Amino acid sequence: MHIAVFYGSYRQDRNGISYARYLAQTFQDDGDRVDLIDAQEVGLPMLDRMYKEYPEGTAPEAMEKVASTIREADAFVFVAGEYNWGVQPGLKNLTDHFLEEWFWRPAAIASYSAGPFAGMRAMMHWRAILGEMGMVVTSTPLALGGVHKAFDETGSPVGDDGQRLERNFPKFADDLRWWAEAAKVQRAKQLPPY
Repeated sequence: MHIAVFYGSYRQDRNGISYARYLAQTFQDDGDRVDLIDAQEVGLPMLDRMYKEYPEGTAPEAMEKVASTIREADAFVFVAGEYNWGVQPGLKNLTDHFLEEWFWRPAAIASYSAGPFAGMRAMMHWRAILGEMGMVVTSTPLALGGVHKAFDETGSPVGDDGQRLERNFPKFADDLRWWAEAAKVQRAKQLPPY
């Protein structure tokens, strides 16, 4: 499968980037083609004009590149940190620049936080947001508490939180791949209804 992993923290000390890199690498090690899209690296401005609002061929290069990645992907992973019981503004801003590009593909949510709730409150918001944007959200979230201590300096999972992540990743990935394959078959068989 071709999986696009989206990460959105702009904070100076970004603990979640290790999580995003781990997910991208683990999917890749399992044989998937993976693109990791880091909102900070892409650097889109606060939403003024959506990708679809630019005349063809005039969107900023960074936006065009992300749109192409989204259109080519079979499935998406949103690495969703929790900010004050809500979603990260950087990831939400990146996501909102696009709409039809997301349609008819599954999304999985990998939430995280420094505390014991592991970003689950943000995950609940993301389920509604992604569903509204035309994605099927898988029922197997991957929640990581203690993100700041779950990886060593090489990016390998460590400690209880890291071990829990390694145990739970296969089910998370299998659920996403199942839906990605089902959607891919259906899109090949029949055009989406709109």
